[in-house]
Amino acid sequence: MNAPREAVVKMYAAREEIYPREVKGRYAALRWACVWLTQLLFYGLPWLQWNGRQAVLFELGARKFHLFGLVLWPQDFIYLAGLLIICAYGLFMVTAVAGRVWCGFACPQTVYTEVFLWIERRIEGARSARIRLDRQPWTFEKIAKKGAKHGAWLAVALWTGFTFVGYFTPARVLLGEFAQLAVGPWEAFWVLFYGLATYGNAGWLREQVCKYMCPYARFQSAMFDKDTLIVTYDRRRGEPRRPGPRVAGMVGGKPAGDCIDCTLCVQACPTGIDIRRGLQYECIGCAACIDACDSVMDRIGTPRGLIRYATGNALAKGWNMAQVRRRLARPRVLAYGAVLALLVAGMTASLALRTPLKVDVIRDRGSMGRELEDGRIENVYRLQLMNTSETARTVRLVASGLDGAEIVGSGLVALEPASTRGVAVRVRAAPVARRGAHRIVFNVSALDDPAVAVREEAAFVVPR
Repeated sequence: MNAPREAVVKMYAAREEIYPREVKGRYAALRWACVWLTQLLFYGLPWLQWNGRQAVLFELGARKFHLFGLVLWPQDFIYLAGLLIICAYGLFMVTAVAGRVWCGFACPQTVYTEVFLWIERRIEGARSARIRLDRQPWTFEKIAKKGAKHGAWLAVALWTGFTFVGYFTPARVLLGEFAQLAVGPWEAFWVLFYGLATYGNAGWLREQVCKYMCPYARFQSAMFDKDTLIVTYDRRRGEPRRPGPRVAGMVGGKPAGDCIDCTLCVQACPTGIDIRRGLQYECIGCAACIDACDSVMDRIGTPRGLIRYATGNALAKGWNMAQVRRRLARPRVLAYGAVLALLVAGMTASLALRTPLKVDVIRDRGSMGRELEDGRIENVYRLQLMNTSETARTVRLVASGLDGAEIVGSGLVALEPASTRGVAVRVRAAPVARRGAHRIVFNVSALDDPAVAVREEAAFVVPR
């Protein structure tokens, strides 16, 4: 009796290398326009000057965040929360309308993968040449090409890491530190960390990030419906697939659809899927397959659009684009748009009406209030004054709320641009019959602009 043979079951399939074919077309041009736009902004903003300093700079040590003429402080954290909520609702609305179009055109993973693929094609050649190069044994030519490619990748990745850190340490200062080999340990760490992350994600992992690491691919279906624009294959028009020239919809005497089964749509896909199998979570909506298929349709003399942006209802009911557009403004999209508009309007109004002056009052706990020789009561406070604008200001301090309340001294305080200053303030008031805590108000106003004024309440203690 023969013993049963053991079977090895692999729980995880080995990754198959994907070699995306370079395609040209309207969507490829749009994708490269997004690459240029996003990277000009990312790489250029750290070098843009504004009022004698970097236009966009997040000074964590000084707890100041410069956005052109706007200076935000830790107390303005609500604006960051608002910005994140706006971005989330914007992503939800875009997804409801056009699926994963963000992933396919503007996501950093897509952008840097596109840049790294361009470098790879310039050094190693087209798709077929790259496949041959990987399959051949190691030679001097292969080592030279691989070394040049990875060297270029590392250069781009490290400059990306440098630029990222340049948003937190002034880029010009950081460049000088690197030139003098005097860069700090944390700055060096983050340049290397972000650079190597870019090198690994865009150079090695590529589609693995989109397929397995990105959570957006997993919950996107919750925001899709039958009227969401997605990259689709028109099965009724394309089937049955047959290669060869068509004569009245026939190939070799057999019925044939418009698909000639050239597989260029699969070769162009950066995640390696076959869009003809229907919507798959791996599809990032980059439309590379549309450009590839349109080029084939042009060559064989059939209309474009065998693979196109369409909706489930459009394919099922044969709608034209005018009918599809009318369904884009449906209740879900309108709800997202209304919430998004309210959030943007509220945040814009809040920023526009924001007073560039903040005051925190801290009582001196070492002195709870004392009675002077003339019978008046004195309390000592510490005021933390914050000038959030980039204009130097002198402010006047006035106390009110109690009879005879006044600030000892002139009550004038000079504030530097975008700075904080703590000042000790002594407040005296007329005798009060009731002992304990009383309400007092500090009025702080700018001398150059009386409209810039804030009020802050505090407790005035009458000793027992």
